[in-house]
Amino acid sequence: MHEPIFERDPSDPQRKTINPLLKLALELGPLLVFFFANARGDWLVGHFPGLGGIGGPLFVATALFMIATVLALSVSWALTRTLPIMPLVSGVIVLVFGGLTLWLQDEIFIKMKPTIVNTLFGAVLLGGLAFGRSLLGYVFDSAFALDAEGWRKLTLRWGLFFFFLAIANEFVWRMFSTDTWVAFKVWGIMPITFAFTLSQMPLIMRHTLEEQKEE
Repeated sequence: MHEPIFERDPSDPQRKTINPLLKLALELGPLLVFFFANARGDWLVGHFPGLGGIGGPLFVATALFMIATVLALSVSWALTRTLPIMPLVSGVIVLVFGGLTLWLQDEIFIKMKPTIVNTLFGAVLLGGLAFGRSLLGYVFDSAFALDAEGWRKLTLRWGLFFFFLAIANEFVWRMFSTDTWVAFKVWGIMPITFAFTLSQMPLIMRHTLEEQKEE
């Protein structure tokens, strides 16, 4: 029997996992590459003149962001022989909108990418709840073991939070400079998300399965 291409259901005992720190690095690594390339675009072009044909710093950053995204997904595949669903969805949108950004030399497409991704994730999570499925387990299954009610509540909150991130991205890129938007994307979204995650710990602790509490 062939192994599935996409990651297994969180409750599947055959689901393969990787070190949480490595998983975090694979998810955040492309974003850090994007920030560094945008901030040091001129330096990169000076050392690698071939990048100059891509465009300004944001376009260089977009190209390297796309490459880093593909590499991160490739490493994940090499380690587990499956593709993580949410990073894969985000990666596809990065490649589509990044490609449009480079092809049309229009930075609007890459700026809209977080809006599209977060709206999509929010819609998927809330849509899953409408059909009785708490899909957030695909993201946090390696960190938490919750009962059904806990996953439902956490999925609802994260779904609404993704819509908040989409609105925040729209506000920042439309109202502020490109450099401000890049800084917000890398150094603003992460602390906000971290703070939101911490705020959910009381819910998580209330609904953690007894077996994990004992461990």
